[in-house]
Amino acid sequence: MADKSSIKIKRARLRVLAAVLAAVLLLYAARAAQLQIFDAQKYRAQARGVTKMTAVIPAPRGEIVDYYGRPIVSNRDGFDITFYRPYINMDTINETIVSLMKLLSKYNCKWQDDLPISSYAPFTFNSDSETSVEKLKKMLGLASYATCQNCIDEMVQRYSLQSYDDTTMRRLAGVRFTMEAADFSVSYPYKFAQDIGEKLMAIISEEKETYKGIEITTSQYREYSGDSVAPHIIGSVGPIYAENWDEYKEKGYSYGDRVGISGIEKVCEDSLRGKDGEITYEIDKNGTVISSTVTKEAVAGNTLRLTLDKTVQKAAQSSLQSTINLCRSSGVWVNAASAVVINVKSFGVMAAATCPTYTYDDLKDDKKVASMLNDNTGKPFFNRAFFGTYPPGSVFKPAVATTALQLKKVSEFETVDCTGKYKVFENYQPKCMGVHGYISMNRALAKSCNYYFYEMGRRIGITNLNKYCTMFGLGQITGVEVGESQGILAGPSSKEQWYDGDTIQAAIGQSDNAFTPLQLATYTATIADGGTRYKTTLIDRILSYDQTTTIQPPKKEKVADLDLREGVLEIVKKGMLSVTEDGTGSAIFKNYAIKVGGKTGTAQVTGKKDHTVFIAFAPFDNPEIAVAVVIEHGESSRFSGNIIKSVLDAYFYSEITEKEDMTDNRLLK
Repeated sequence: MADKSSIKIKRARLRVLAAVLAAVLLLYAARAAQLQIFDAQKYRAQARGVTKMTAVIPAPRGEIVDYYGRPIVSNRDGFDITFYRPYINMDTINETIVSLMKLLSKYNCKWQDDLPISSYAPFTFNSDSETSVEKLKKMLGLASYATCQNCIDEMVQRYSLQSYDDTTMRRLAGVRFTMEAADFSVSYPYKFAQDIGEKLMAIISEEKETYKGIEITTSQYREYSGDSVAPHIIGSVGPIYAENWDEYKEKGYSYGDRVGISGIEKVCEDSLRGKDGEITYEIDKNGTVISSTVTKEAVAGNTLRLTLDKTVQKAAQSSLQSTINLCRSSGVWVNAASAVVINVKSFGVMAAATCPTYTYDDLKDDKKVASMLNDNTGKPFFNRAFFGTYPPGSVFKPAVATTALQLKKVSEFETVDCTGKYKVFENYQPKCMGVHGYISMNRALAKSCNYYFYEMGRRIGITNLNKYCTMFGLGQITGVEVGESQGILAGPSSKEQWYDGDTIQAAIGQSDNAFTPLQLATYTATIADGGTRYKTTLIDRILSYDQTTTIQPPKKEKVADLDLREGVLEIVKKGMLSVTEDGTGSAIFKNYAIKVGGKTGTAQVTGKKDHTVFIAFAPFDNPEIAVAVVIEHGESSRFSGNIIKSVLDAYFYSEITEKEDMTDNRLLK
């Protein structure tokens, strides 16, 4: 029995050993399979010294359309000259660059050069590039006190430029510095020149042997509406400069990327910018690319649908210029004007025009840009609509009338005896523009009686007046996305000493009052909308690139509610209707097909001719649109009234008559 038991034990042990041995052999077989089959490519690559490097595939930038889906900014294909580090011969890179520079010069085409040193000897640092100069010295390993010549000498050695004349040396140094600042490598191809045109593209494409490692690549470039709609609002894109590269690099940009540098293009950079894709290269130990694979597809940026209406915007732009010409031909030397149009229902900016202005074609001409920058009178690059501040004159009076009625300082039919000179104060007795006799609020608004509003200002007091004017948005930031001036609401905080005489001057829109056309349009929209002010906006919604999906729907944000007693604004609005029917604005609107509420104003400017200001809303019974116009030193409201009429014509009688909100899938082209 013992022998049989022993034999059984031995057999059991043998079975266990066999199982263990089989498991070990199976593990070895699996590992061998992994090494020889599944990871074979990996280890063969390691044996050959193969490495993987990843480069960026740029994503298309989102487009910008108006409220009806009509393009304002779209994309077009352009050709770039791009250096690829895996393929390029760095031993002959200088000769290659010189050859390309000669070719580009022949076709008057520029290349990237961010070196902050003058283009020709004697070489000096560029006076407006302090940050770039610091970056240059740091990159070259030089002390902060290094001279321009020290930098030149270091670059000559660093980039082997000893054999070139001064001009060629400087050009080469500019390219080589820009390449180095851009981290030129496998991961970061370098765009030597952008948007070069088809003729150059064809020449370089045919010279592949001469320009090894240099490819013609396709990029998308901004195509702005041919009539340059609202350039101050839309802004522009530009290259990433050396001094800003570190900041953009952290956000995942490539050096050759173009980014928003002003306006909506800059403010909405994160939405307009897409998500770049990736391409992975396999490179052997000799630097030869074995394969390339797209490992991540690029995703296009979002499309912005603005609140702008191209038809209204173009009408405003055109009318400003034609009105300035009319003023001049009438002997009134006007140099500038601006207009803002707001949708009363949404508080979206439908138009924002300033004159003089510029076009996107102007930006392509460096000499013209320099000339326009030196135009200190016209200032075509200055956005008067959002940043110009002007005394409002009598267009301020509806706010005063509203406050007086709300606080029961006056009733609708109560009259004030305008004797021509306001004699309440002994030491300050300002005059009215006429002698109106006993006049009610309606007639005071229609005839713009200063005497009546001196009295209202005295009754209200500056504290109460400012409380309601603040809610109207006067002297307040409206919230528009691209920036604006806050302006000044006259009051004790605007000057060292405040007197009763200051209050009555403020009540007719003078004293320190100074508002932007944007604020005046917002104020007008608040009256038209019944006393509730919303955040003023330029962005209706954000859509996917193909405009089929809403990423961010419209937002309407309440900012202030005047909480007025019933009937207050109806009285004020009736007075504004009287302005256009038989008052100071009737010459333009008396026979207009649509009833318009409005208010004219002339604002005194010390030592110069008065500004003319006009605010309006329409239709009177169910307001949809509010407008504010300012003509600098324009003297007469008939000029500003013409601009408002052109805007209303464009809105009410244009080819697009459907004014309600559009759905995502019904955008007009």
